[in-house]
Amino acid sequence: MTTNGEESPKKLLLYSFFMSSCSFRVRIALNLKGLDYEYKAINLLKNEQQSPEFLKINPIGYVPALKDGDIVLADSLAIILYLEEKYPNHPLLPHDLAKKAINYQAANIVSSSIQPLLNVPVMNLIEENVGQEAKISWIKKQAGKGFTALEKLLKDHAGKYATGDEISLADVFLAPQIIGLSQRFNFDMSEFPLLSRLNEAYKHVAAIQDAMPEKQPDSRLIEGIYLKV
Repeated sequence: MTTNGEESPKKLLLYSFFMSSCSFRVRIALNLKGLDYEYKAINLLKNEQQSPEFLKINPIGYVPALKDGDIVLADSLAIILYLEEKYPNHPLLPHDLAKKAINYQAANIVSSSIQPLLNVPVMNLIEENVGQEAKISWIKKQAGKGFTALEKLLKDHAGKYATGDEISLADVFLAPQIIGLSQRFNFDMSEFPLLSRLNEAYKHVAAIQDAMPEKQPDSRLIEGIYLKV
């Protein structure tokens, strides 16, 4: 309760799965903006995203989803752009239109051209039908293609971080993708010097480190699975 007797605003409610790189992005954005939120775990390994209860939140059955009062949003990019407009503290997009466009492009390379091709259902389908070797080959090809494009896109714009010396939308999308591939598949980043340098910088950003998969409450319920899936 507030001092004038009115109810305090409800916490943001994040529907998340610790392994989900899309959820990871939103956790980073929430942390960067200093927003307090409640964590609601949705266990993708138990198919909880297809439960009737969750499908009322997000009819397509994906995490993350975010509830802010009466507003319910799904899709990490939509959520982050909503947070950017409603909570402008620690802006994730620069004022400069050209730099803003680079951020949009980098975020979309990750969210449209890399992550969907490497998510768990796709990986499981390839392994079940073609085998483990084919899965690893697919990861190398698709991640390599995306990372090569990102190296070229960012080479004239990067500073300490992806598009300058401040964390931006591009970093919010890049960090989970690089970290996830490195941890889950021991992906070799040596061919991507700029992204490797950014990855080192991310190790010193509290908002990213606090959003790491292994630090989420549901990671303790499935000990060790992050490195195995």
